[in-house]
Amino acid sequence: MKKKYVSSLFDLSGKVAIVTGGAGQLGGQYVRILLAAGAKVAALDIDTASSKGNLASIVSSKCIAVRCDITNKKSLQKALYFVCKRLGSPSVLVNNAALDAPPNADVLNTGPFETYPQESWDTTMKVNLKGMFLSCQVIGGYMASKKSGSIINISSVYGILSPDQRIYEYKGKPFFKPVDYSVSKSGIINLTRYLATYWAKKNVRVNTLTLAGVFNNQDEQFLRNYCAKVPLGRMARFDEYNAAVLFLASDASSYMTGSNIIIDGGFSAW
Repeated sequence: MKKKYVSSLFDLSGKVAIVTGGAGQLGGQYVRILLAAGAKVAALDIDTASSKGNLASIVSSKCIAVRCDITNKKSLQKALYFVCKRLGSPSVLVNNAALDAPPNADVLNTGPFETYPQESWDTTMKVNLKGMFLSCQVIGGYMASKKSGSIINISSVYGILSPDQRIYEYKGKPFFKPVDYSVSKSGIINLTRYLATYWAKKNVRVNTLTLAGVFNNQDEQFLRNYCAKVPLGRMARFDEYNAAVLFLASDASSYMTGSNIIIDGGFSAW
């Protein structure tokens, strides 16, 4: 098999991709790999000035940052119009935007289930599920009208497993991985299945990419606890999910829809 054929499978030249949460650390990685494959990319984020993804260093005629609130349908519609005007019609959507509560979280209440506040549940569900629903409705619906597209919904290993609360401790204090994160990430998997069958005849493929934790200078106690549960013995690097995103965005996965790719270092194998 010729090398040229293999490389053409992953070539995104002429394609336009949208990455929600594109200013974040993982979102920034996805923007870069799609750009490297030849796509024009729009990074949608409620905070495009965030330094986490270092978007400022790659913004160009082929890469734009678009401020967008994915929980607001009108905001998504305006963003889509802007992307079409600047880059062209999108045929790839990476639904990456989400709220999480890491072991050092100070924004959301991370107390026990019995006292977990409804407001925190509502906030997480609004972003993680409603936001993805609206992104699919607006951007995915547009792609369906054009009869071409690939949607990649980012989930978590905690969408297929319950968090092991024993590994969570921050500076000697108990920490509870919140219920809303797991429930929202689980819901994403069936949203994918629903849309994969719904849009199959429109030539829009919809798949889930389920990820595990990424190393980001976490507390040493947490790292020891977490890595002990991973067969590969470590957390992921920021760039280790890029190839899977490229695979799902490209023709290399042309016969895949409704699937869930799990990349977790073996976390879910035990």
